[in-house]
Amino acid sequence: MTLFRLDASILPATSASRSLADLVEEEWSAAHPDSAITRRDLAADPVPATAWQDSVLGRFAPEPDRTDAQRDAIALATAFADQLVDADALLFAVPLYNFGVSQHFKTWFDLAYTDPRIDPTGTALQGKPATLVTVLGGNYSPGSPKEGWDHSTPWLRRVLQDVWGLDLRVVQRPFTLVGVNPALDQFTDLAATLKTEAESGARQSGRELAELRGKPSAA
Repeated sequence: MTLFRLDASILPATSASRSLADLVEEEWSAAHPDSAITRRDLAADPVPATAWQDSVLGRFAPEPDRTDAQRDAIALATAFADQLVDADALLFAVPLYNFGVSQHFKTWFDLAYTDPRIDPTGTALQGKPATLVTVLGGNYSPGSPKEGWDHSTPWLRRVLQDVWGLDLRVVQRPFTLVGVNPALDQFTDLAATLKTEAESGARQSGRELAELRGKPSAA
């Protein structure tokens, strides 16, 4: 049994997304105490910005004509795909940054997506259980002044659920900047409620991941 966990927060010591992902992981580990957890921290070990281009161009070139950079990028993409394909369940902790998806995650996804097993024609991840934990500094829900400004969560759903075909759960916590940004102090009570709900959702998601991979497969 293996859980793959990816973190994209640039502030690990105070990360709200990591804290929620920890709850998911705790439930998984409680159900599968002897399972392995494979980790990738995109802030501590960011993907080189040129790797995606090198991998794409390298795959168009005959192997003897590939540059060292292209071979390295293809090998890294293969390693990323191996982690996803080999895991029994997946956990992604990806914050909203500047109204869009984390650049660390986007760079990682683009490179991984060049592997034939999980590229536009690949099906290796179809149906694999996964949880996306995402946090928002503000609140962009329907009816809010900045409704529609969250350009990260819809994209993440699209690539994880619709492109890769994951059996996806989403745990979202808005208003993480309440208590940090004085302009949001009026939302203190609401933020506390949303935090509690997100933590409950994270634990429930962790139990679901564990349950889905705790059942013996049909022969």
